[in-house]
Amino acid sequence: QVQLVESGGGLVQPGGSLRLSCAASGVALDYYAIGWFRQAPGKEREGVSCLSGSDSSTYYADSVKGRFTISRDNARRTAYLEMNDLKPEDTGVYSCAVGFSTVRLLCLRAANVDYRGKGTLVTVSS
Repeated sequence: QVQLVESGGGLVQPGGSLRLSCAASGVALDYYAIGWFRQAPGKEREGVSCLSGSDSSTYYADSVKGRFTISRDNARRTAYLEMNDLKPEDTGVYSCAVGFSTVRLLCLRAANVDYRGKGTLVTVSS
């Protein structure tokens, strides 16, 4: 059974940092594109950052460029999202997904998603 399990969410003050993890079981991540998505209260889910499985190309939403960094450790079957200088508008449920897709199609269209985790809540508030 394939599972993606996110962890690392929580409550953080504005300007703080969090590191999210997405651990995969039942599937190797090696050739998948990996994406992090978030859904804020009352809003649609959006692609935050995606990382190619083939050429290390990345996509970042404009709102997170320069603050978030996506990475992966295929040997550990884990993907990460390092989030710095967090803002209240970063609040939401963050989920990871994998698929055979380009980073733009995965992040902008959620195209060809094979598996998705249930998410972890990030709350940025003072």
